[in-house]
Amino acid sequence: MQAQQAETLKSQIRAWAQELGFGAAGFASLELGEAPERLRDWLDAGLHGEMDWLQRHAALRADPRRLVPGAASVISVRMPYLPPAGGAANPNDAAASQQQAWDTLSDPQRAYVARYALGRDYHKQVRQRLERLARRIEAVASPLGRRVFCDSAPVLEVEFASRAGIGWRGKHTLLLDREAGSWFFLGEIVTTLELPPDTPAENHCGRCERCIEVCPTKAIVAPYRLDARRCISYLTIEHSGPIPEALRPLIGNRIYGCDDCQLVCPWNRFAQISAERDFRPRANLDQATLVELFAWDEETFLRHTEGSAIRRIGHVRWLRNIAVALGNGPADDPSRRALLKRRDHPDVLVREHVQWALDRLADPSAVHRN
Repeated sequence: MQAQQAETLKSQIRAWAQELGFGAAGFASLELGEAPERLRDWLDAGLHGEMDWLQRHAALRADPRRLVPGAASVISVRMPYLPPAGGAANPNDAAASQQQAWDTLSDPQRAYVARYALGRDYHKQVRQRLERLARRIEAVASPLGRRVFCDSAPVLEVEFASRAGIGWRGKHTLLLDREAGSWFFLGEIVTTLELPPDTPAENHCGRCERCIEVCPTKAIVAPYRLDARRCISYLTIEHSGPIPEALRPLIGNRIYGCDDCQLVCPWNRFAQISAERDFRPRANLDQATLVELFAWDEETFLRHTEGSAIRRIGHVRWLRNIAVALGNGPADDPSRRALLKRRDHPDVLVREHVQWALDRLADPSAVHRN
C-alpha cells in the first residue's frame, strides 16, 4: 500500500470509528520499547497480587505477533463511559456527573460502585463495535489477519494507546487525554495491515500528583507504579479471600471498584458523557443504600447483575464488600439489623466480614471512619 493510500485509509478508519461511537482512534506499530521490561519488573515485585494470569501471559503481552501471526499494526480506540448525572439539567454535564460521584462517596449510608460498572458489561459492547470496524476495513483493504481486543487478552492496551497518540499514561497508570480526560474504555484491532504509526501522545501530568495523594489506601506507591494488593478495585473485585483488616477502614463505602484518582484529576474537567444507553446505571446502583444492596439474596443479585461486570465477583464477594462498607458507616439500627441477618451466613468469608463490621459498629470511635 502506498503512503498516500495508507493515510487515506487511516482517515476513513477514524471516521468509521466515530460513527460507531468511539471517541478517537489511533495507529501504532508493534514496537513496545521498555514496556515489557517494566511489566516484568512489576510482576517480579509481586505487585500484581493474586492476578496470576498477568504472570502467565507476560510473554504474549511483549509480542502481539504471538496472538496474531504476521501482525504489523495496532488500531487503538477509546469509548467514553461516564454516565450523565441523574436529574441534571444538562445531560452532557460531566462536572455534574462527577459531583454526583463525590456526593455518593461522602454519604456513608450509600453504596459506591465504580462508574464503569454501573451499566452493562463493556467487554461485549466494545468488542462488537470493533468487529464492525474491522469488517469495514476489510471491505476496502482486502482480507487481513486480525483480532479485536477489549481487556480480554494479554495486550498492553495503555502502552499501545499512548503510542497511537490517543492519550498518555497518567501517574495513576490510566490513559489520559487533554480533550477527554480518562473516563473511557480502550480497545484494539491487532492487524496484519501495515499502517503508518501516529505520533505518540505527549505527557501532560507535569508536577501534579493529586491522584497519588487522594488514593485511600496509598496504592499508587510512586508515579506510574501501582501496588494492586492495596488497590480498592483489586480488593473488591479481583481478590477472592478476606480483605486485609488494616485496609478495610480505608475502603469506606466503595463496594465495587474505586474512582478517586479519576475524580481528582484536573484533566477530567474535559471529560465526556457517554452517549451509550447501555452504560447508564442499572438496578438503581448509582443511588442505592448499603442496606438495600446487602438485602439482595443470590437470586436477586444474579437477576440485577445479568449482563453486568459486577456478576463476575459472585454473591459471596458482593456481601463481603458490603459488610465492610456497613462497618465503615453509621452505627444505626438498620445497619446492625442488616448485618445480624447475615451473621450465620453459610460462607465463612461472609461471616468473618459481618462479624468485623458488627464489632466496628459496637465501638463508638469507629463510626464514620471513611
